[in-house]
Parts: sequence; structure tokens; C-alpha cells
Amino acid sequence: MRGLLAWGAYVPYARLDRKAIAAALGASAGSGMRAVASYDEDSTSMGVEAARAALRATSVTPEAVYFATADPAYLDKTNATAIHAALDLPASAAAYDMLGSVRSAAGALRAALDARGPALAVVSDVRTGLAGGGDEREGGDAAAAFVFGEGPIVAEPLGHASQSAEFLDRWRVPGDSFSRQWEERFGEHVYVPLGESALAEGLKQAGVTTSAVDVLIVAGPHARSNKRVAAAAGVKKEAIADDLVASVGNAGAAHAGAEAGVVQLSAADLADAVQHLLAAVGEVRGEPGVEQLLHREGEAERDVVDVRLEKAVVLALDQELRRARSGSLADAARQGAARYRVAVAVEEPRPHVGERRVGM
Repeated sequence: MRGLLAWGAYVPYARLDRKAIAAALGASAGSGMRAVASYDEDSTSMGVEAARAALRATSVTPEAVYFATADPAYLDKTNATAIHAALDLPASAAAYDMLGSVRSAAGALRAALDARGPALAVVSDVRTGLAGGGDEREGGDAAAAFVFGEGPIVAEPLGHASQSAEFLDRWRVPGDSFSRQWEERFGEHVYVPLGESALAEGLKQAGVTTSAVDVLIVAGPHARSNKRVAAAAGVKKEAIADDLVASVGNAGAAHAGAEAGVVQLSAADLADAVQHLLAAVGEVRGEPGVEQLLHREGEAERDVVDVRLEKAVVLALDQELRRARSGSLADAARQGAARYRVAVAVEEPRPHVGERRVGM
């Protein structure tokens, strides 16, 4: 049976508080934070991190890589070949770009699912925008990766549907640095019926009723339409997934993948698990009070002051969660503390930050 074998997500470390945007521009910018790629990151490098995280969870070697982004590092050069090289894939593995729009991500996922052999879909975006505009305020930088193929799958595709229409909602002409948008309320009148029709047809193809849906992810570049489609879907309120706007922002082509890839952890379990790891790390580094760096229970990952230590903790915790998916977070953290206490004690830990999918 062909399906999803593994997945991974990457969210950059840095956050920009929307209050800072409001203070700088003297206008309302909403609440929460957006993820911001570092100066040395782009859609390709973030895609590599997400892909590494995905491939660590499977022994399959992809025979094709499909890379989608609305913000490619290069034009007239294949960006997917850089991901191919960074993953050390065999030369026989194909590499394809699907660039230019947010919707290209849907094409990459579909192409990887329909491919004959194991295939890797990587979706990534760096979201910038006009000063004071919606993209700057509500966007977020992130990447996700999905491995499809035959074998022990973690998710089986049951059905799919598509609704397409030509209308001018957002655009960027060649040479421009930022996208422009139509009035949001006008786009809403087009997006909502399309989204509702696609959802209804997809559920019909899958033979699933709305009452049977455990998790509903609605993603797209139009926030108001996303909320309306989700609200009108008929699923239980608690089944609607967090859209990550308050903690990451809308990640464009990567957003649907980021929503699916981010692990949703309970506040108490997250705090408990990270405290176990911090205590072990503090013991090795001679800092027994490190666990006191947790300022607010449930937001432990964002509130650890020592950035280098935090990255090591997130890496250790995430790898242990992959090894102990059926166990509790606390148990996984204890295993991680024992296994990684020396590894995370180095002066300059250099984990793959792509593991940063815990607790977003």
C-alpha cells in the first residue's frame, strides 16, 4: 500500500513579536509572533532541514525530490538539486522544482504521492511583504517534508479533490520583491465556495463523514477564508487544528505541511519532559539550576534563555520522541537525558535545527 512513510518540519528559531511591528509602524499588527528565518537561511536551506528530519524517520531512499516554494533562492537554476546534494541522494534520483506560487506545494505533494517509487516532497517558504502589509505582519517562515512510498505507512490517503478558478487575488510580477493582494473581502467571496466544495468532494471520495473527522487542517494564503471554511465544515470544534498564526505565522507554500508536521503537545507534558532534560544537562555542565530557566509552564521551549542549550534539548527530546512514540513524553525525556547528557554538554552544540517541531 502506498502512503506517507515519514514527515519532518522545520521552523526557524527567531520570532518577531507583532507588538514590535505595531510599535515601529504606529499601527495595529495583531497579537502573537511570527517565525523569521536567519540571515543565512533561505527556502532551500530550510527545506534541507525539514527533509533531513523526515528521512531520519525512515530507511527509504527517495527516487525523486519535488521542491515547492513561492520564494525560490534561484530562478533559471534547479533549487531541488541543492536539496538532493545536501541529502546525499544517489545521482539516479530525480530533482524537480515547482515554483512561483503557494499552490505549487499542493502539486509537489500530489506528484510525490503519485510517483512510482519512493518520493520526497519538500515545501518551504520565506514570507516577506510590503512594510505594514498583511504578508509582513501575518506571514511566517517554515518548511516541511514528506516521504511517500510503499511499506509501513503512517498515513493512508483515502481520497482527494480539487477546485480551480482563475481570479486575481495575489500576484507578484517578475522583478518585484513583494507580492500584492486584492482586497481581502473580495477574495473571500471566491475562496470560500471553492474550499467548501473541495472539502465536501474530498470527504465523499474518502467515504468519510464530517462527524468522523478527528483533525481538520485548513491552510491557504487567505486567513479569513480559512477560518470560514473550517467553521462551516461541520466537524467538532476541537477537531479543527491550530492554524499556527499566533506562534509561527502563515508559512505560504509550507503552511499545510507545517501544520501537519508540528507535534501538538500538552503544556504539562512538555514542561515535564523538558525539565527532565534540562536537569540532566545542567548536571553535566555544572549548572544544577538550569531547570529554573523555564519561566512559564507549557511554553518551555520558547522561554529557555540559553539558546545553545535549548537547541540541544529540543534535538534530544525530538529524537527520543521518534524512538518512543508510544511512551509518555516524560519517559522519552528520561531516556534522552541518559543518552544525550554528554552530547548536549559540549560548549557549542550544533544540532540540526530542523528538529525544532516541538510545542509550536
